[in-house]
Amino acid sequence: MALSDYINTLGQDLLARYGERVHKVAINAGMTCPNRDGSKGQGGCTFCNNVSFSPTARRDPVVSEQIESGRRVILKRTRARRFLAYFQAYTNTYADVSYLSGLYRQALDEPDVVGLSVGTRPDCVPDAVLDLLRGYQDEGYEVWLELGLQSAFDETLDRVNRGHGFREYRDAIRAARLHGIKVCTHLIMGLPGEGRQASLATLERVLELGVEGLKLHPLHVVKGTMLANQWRAGEYRPLTLEEYVETAADLIERTPESVIYHRVTGSAAADILLAPAWCGGKWVVLNAIERELARRGGRQGSALNTTTPAPRLAVGGK
Repeated sequence: MALSDYINTLGQDLLARYGERVHKVAINAGMTCPNRDGSKGQGGCTFCNNVSFSPTARRDPVVSEQIESGRRVILKRTRARRFLAYFQAYTNTYADVSYLSGLYRQALDEPDVVGLSVGTRPDCVPDAVLDLLRGYQDEGYEVWLELGLQSAFDETLDRVNRGHGFREYRDAIRAARLHGIKVCTHLIMGLPGEGRQASLATLERVLELGVEGLKLHPLHVVKGTMLANQWRAGEYRPLTLEEYVETAADLIERTPESVIYHRVTGSAAADILLAPAWCGGKWVVLNAIERELARRGGRQGSALNTTTPAPRLAVGGK
């Protein structure tokens, strides 16, 4: 059995619709973030060293060159010959629309690119950007808007210096729905002050608003961050592998089968990772989640309507 036998993965969804493997190729478009440039804050989120999220992406505005570099690596590893251009690093809608249009079009002009996946913040998706993305979708391209929510609790978002609350996410998801754009929401488990119940409540809140895709990440401590200082001072304890796997399985079982999982873990390069050590490799985690679901006899959606709902905790930004 493979993990895709238990959950609805993006890879399997794209394979079914395109008849062949379609792989994301990560792009660093040299963007910044309103939480780093002083617009909303300085220094970014307490956990953010963006290299940990896109370690192989070059800070090079020539999108076509990055796609070619990624294409060669992916072809050797998976033999995929069609790609989604994944604008991953920092906030990829935080610029003038004419500039964004030029960046996105560079990617779409590549003959083997079938669409875009654009990573951003909930407070950086104005209607003009959504109109632009909808235009690409109307041309027949695959389009995903990836929103980094992380938690539905305003107090947690304040604690990690996120610079936005749940209200901004709610507004963004509703606007994306009006434009007919698919959304993949990113959730982080193990944020300071949060445990399993907070993760379950966040998932419930996200599902109530409606979402087409999800990404799950464990919070890991990397060099050059405020979180690293908190960890060294004993003020933050990362999740154990067992805690993460059990919570991830809980969330998967409570997710409707129609929702597509883009990712269920995340890892960081050895040269910047401080803790936990198990975040140094994704396959250990993926295999452990698969084993846990098999042990439970569970799969995506299996807990819906069969157990009591996750506790409703007070969520900020209502």
